[in-house]
Amino acid sequence: MNKLLAALISTIIAGSAFAQATAPATPATPAVPATTAAAKAGAKADKSVAAAVKSEAKVDAKADTQVKNAQVKATKKKAKAVNKSASAKAKARAKVAKASPANKVKATAQAETTGAKADAKADKVVIKADTKVETVKANAAADKAIAKVETNAVKAKANADVKAAGSK
Repeated sequence: MNKLLAALISTIIAGSAFAQATAPATPATPAVPATTAAAKAGAKADKSVAAAVKSEAKVDAKADTQVKNAQVKATKKKAKAVNKSASAKAKARAKVAKASPANKVKATAQAETTGAKADAKADKVVIKADTKVETVKANAAADKAIAKVETNAVKAKANADVKAAGSK
């Protein structure tokens, strides 16, 4: 919109300066279609840039939503894994409490093994969930960067089109 306004203002200034000069042999009407072409190019450029910016915002929002959903999903998975681990350890401790004094040492060792295995399994789930979240974040950042590059390309093309229309 600023380019359109600048083109119109420069046309008015050039027109007033031209009107003060001596009248040329040919009428000055060809300058008006060039201004109209420049104005049309400016309007078209503004429209395409607005569409690109809107598209970029849409991509950003989608990427942010994907990251948020991945984080929620990972949090649920991690909580479930930790609860499962705690439950397995609690069952193992209950077996130790029920064991006879003669089997207490063996039951304690078995409970410790069960607890270690449960913790290891929970840690694996946590690591995988965190890795998945980081992957989604990286993909979202890449999507945002690509959208930004595409928007900048549309802006550059629009600027070139406006300049080309103004030089005709």
